[in-house]
Amino acid sequence: MLRSMYSGVSGMRGFQTKLDVIGNNIANVNTVGFKKSRVMFQDILSQNISGATQAGTSGGLNPRQIGLGSNTASIDTVHSPGSPMTTNLTSDLAIEGDGFFVVSPDGGETKYLTRAGNFTRDGDGNLVNAQGMFVLSSGGAIINIPRDQYVSYSIGKDGSVIGTDAAGNTQQVADGIIGMFSVSNPSGLKKIGSSLYEMTTNANPDGDTDINLGTPTAFNSTIISGALEMSNVDLSEEFTEMIVAQRGFQANSRIITTSDTVLEELINLKR
Repeated sequence: MLRSMYSGVSGMRGFQTKLDVIGNNIANVNTVGFKKSRVMFQDILSQNISGATQAGTSGGLNPRQIGLGSNTASIDTVHSPGSPMTTNLTSDLAIEGDGFFVVSPDGGETKYLTRAGNFTRDGDGNLVNAQGMFVLSSGGAIINIPRDQYVSYSIGKDGSVIGTDAAGNTQQVADGIIGMFSVSNPSGLKKIGSSLYEMTTNANPDGDTDINLGTPTAFNSTIISGALEMSNVDLSEEFTEMIVAQRGFQANSRIITTSDTVLEELINLKR
């Protein structure tokens, strides 16, 4: 069977994966805290027709090889910052820096990272995300802003949560510093949906998967209250890459149809 046909099939599979990633990026162009992905390709292997020979009485010869297609080398998550959008809601938070918010569905036993800061207060006054997960403080506790004690609150750049009572007095609420965490290799984090990330053994040195919370300043980050970090997807870039992927897919499909024509001619030799 012709090698070109299998090369064409591998190319079509690769560009289909690229289109899948581009489609996901475009679908999340307005998702808060979303980080786009990209696909990188590599050749599979090459069949050696002849090896290299050393120069002697005659000149040396280079190896002769025929490539056998391509495959996906990696699908990277690009953690470049997204553009901030002003909302003027106190509980909407954006991060300047490399840190992540830490949320938990069970009060701190299970921890997830996120850049999506669209938080709200639930009926008990707990600061939660859109999925109802608790936003954790720098000490790993649930941040509670009691509605019967504070009529309003504000959040500073250092993550401190300041409550104001009915008399106009202000004070920092208990466990009232927004917790944060950062990793050495953000691309090593695992997406689990809902703009959440899970730690993996490749996110930090020595495979450390512990999430040790600290203050924003400890991770060289600041918090902007009343704003949200939007998706870092660039539509012009994605549509350009879509054209490239589409034409690449078409070119590889043409390789297959041309190989089929050659095979048909070989079969017709018998007639």
